[in-house]
Amino acid sequence: MRDFRRLLADGRPHLFDGAMGTMLYARGVYINRCYDELSLTQPDLVRDIHRAYVKAGAEIIETNTYGANRAKLARHGLDDRTAEINQAAARIARDAAGDRAFVAGAMGPLGVRIEPYGPTSRDDARGFFREQAAALVEGGVDLFVLETFVDLEEIHQAILGVRDASDLPIVAQMVIREDGRTAYGSDAQLIAERLTEWGAEVVGLNCSVGPNAMLNAADRLLGSTEHPVSMQPNAGLPREVDGRTMYMASPEYMASYAARMIRKGVRFVGGCCGTTPEHVAAMAGAVRMLAPASEPIVTVDSADGDGAPARQPVPLAQRSAWGAKLAAGEFLTTVEIVPPRGANPQPMLDGVRLLKAAGVDGVNVPDGPRAQSRMGALATALLIQQHVGMEAVVHYCCRDRNLLGMLSDLLGAQALGLRNLLLITGDPPKMGPYPDATAVFDIDSIGLTNLVSRLNRGLDPGGNALGEPTQFVVGVGVNPGAEDFENEMRRFYWKVEAGAEYCITQPVFDLAQLERFVERIEKDGLRIPVIAGIWPLVSARNAEFLANEVPGVIVPEPVLQRMRVASAEGKERGTEEGTIIAQEMLAAALPMIQGVQVSAPFGKVPLALRVFEAIPGWSASHGAEERAVVVAGA
Repeated sequence: MRDFRRLLADGRPHLFDGAMGTMLYARGVYINRCYDELSLTQPDLVRDIHRAYVKAGAEIIETNTYGANRAKLARHGLDDRTAEINQAAARIARDAAGDRAFVAGAMGPLGVRIEPYGPTSRDDARGFFREQAAALVEGGVDLFVLETFVDLEEIHQAILGVRDASDLPIVAQMVIREDGRTAYGSDAQLIAERLTEWGAEVVGLNCSVGPNAMLNAADRLLGSTEHPVSMQPNAGLPREVDGRTMYMASPEYMASYAARMIRKGVRFVGGCCGTTPEHVAAMAGAVRMLAPASEPIVTVDSADGDGAPARQPVPLAQRSAWGAKLAAGEFLTTVEIVPPRGANPQPMLDGVRLLKAAGVDGVNVPDGPRAQSRMGALATALLIQQHVGMEAVVHYCCRDRNLLGMLSDLLGAQALGLRNLLLITGDPPKMGPYPDATAVFDIDSIGLTNLVSRLNRGLDPGGNALGEPTQFVVGVGVNPGAEDFENEMRRFYWKVEAGAEYCITQPVFDLAQLERFVERIEKDGLRIPVIAGIWPLVSARNAEFLANEVPGVIVPEPVLQRMRVASAEGKERGTEEGTIIAQEMLAAALPMIQGVQVSAPFGKVPLALRVFEAIPGWSASHGAEERAVVVAGA
């Protein structure tokens, strides 16, 4: 093992290698393969690529282990070979490097979201990184390169995991976009400050952009840390050429930018996607010719917001009428109306007018329930508020949008006056009529709750100031009848910790399940308004469908049997029995809840309004204007 810290202390520029994946692909290994496994199955191929980079002049080569963590290897059924793959890769690189180059243990992101934007805990993430680092140490690496991270929280756990396993030097590198920020909004200054604070010996950037955009970020990076800085750009931005993705930057172009980076004070240069031994050989000439400036010339722009302090959220009672009733502890009523299938909202709006006349507090607007294609929830909610003057509770799910799309939607919703949200993960496309549609699930409902809570404090996902805070009332879903109740409760507590201010349950058909849930949160000292979901059944077939085909809905056998008997006597008798069951559930649940969401089955608003008759004091006049309205397209 060689002492990499002597390079850190010598004040001279040094050269990393280039891309491994690009070279493997060029030699006939297709992208559907696990490249990390090649260290076991085709070690000579990997060794030859390392040797080509050493011959080209690379002083530091990276192991073929970018994706060799347990979380990513599990996708290929290789998680039980995590240690074996990393040890083999390190030994191959060690053999290829000889005494001519240092060997860096390459470690990339886990490929799963970690808290606060995903289900993987920080401790679990740290453990995955610790395991990989320990195996790389066993294989004989000289240092670690943590690269291509977009989330500061994830690279923090990577640094901690490496430190648990070793005291070898760490080069920590993040990914920025053309605008100079990560996908989470963090700019180079914040990146440098955090990575320095967390103990990385070298801080830098790699991948994603070409050398020009990376050079533009150099000043802010250099001006924000006293540690050495590294930069490993792609060979330009990728282009499609005859159906293939190509990186167009020539070796000479990369070498010219490496020289410019070194002149600014960058200590470690190299290449990422699209770079080859030819690129590295050209860059080696620039490294040999130049020494870094003794004092970097830094020009920092006046952009504000990085690491800005959070603002105090607007008080709940001031955000919306819905929020005011929540804050005051008053009972809330809402009806769920599914958006229309087509582009005509008028029949739906007619139904909402009935709700307003009846004194219902809000309209719940689902977001593509059961992966059905319908009018968008945000557009539907806006139509309701503009044309009827009634507050909507917008269901907003993670299925169809990535993090950036969600952020854009939410900022737009704030500007349009939409305030009440129910944040859910969403049903997978395979449930609906378009099973081959792509699901995004960039984050889950826990991550989405964290995102909205930050917006309510005036911060974007990267901790940058957005100006005035948003004013969302943050609700989440919960399933008291979940088969894995403990896991459901664990996720629910994470949602509350993330900032949930109320919850709406899945439809309640078994009072014992709701009682268990409420008793549990009371025992644990959790104070959060619970709004019970109530679904009036219309037939035995409807009950069987909910019990067997709608995720998260549990319809007990006694309820199914009541509906079978009643439906056998006729359609109207079945509907009447379903309404009676819903009223019974609501009446029994009232002492435990602060509100009720009643679904309007098949758009039957009058049927939903009848359920409210179980509420003491609900005047018969509430239903005086009822008529046989069915929301078209529901």
